[in-house]
Amino acid sequence: MLGRYERGASGEAVVEYGDGTMRVIKPGSYVRCAVTGEPIHLDALRYWSVERQEAYATPDAAMQRLKEAGAR
Repeated sequence: MLGRYERGASGEAVVEYGDGTMRVIKPGSYVRCAVTGEPIHLDALRYWSVERQEAYATPDAAMQRLKEAGAR
């Protein structure tokens, strides 16, 4: 959930990802997908990695990142 201070913010946010939660460090309206680079509106953000502290636009993008990490 976005607090009242984050709702009006525009630009890219800085977010700390936790297990099932996220904390907005720097207010903004979106974050970028670590795989595709596309903006993800904070209200639509559903997929992220706590370990890597990065967001994913889709489940496919998250799976792609897992496969890349396994190949290393």
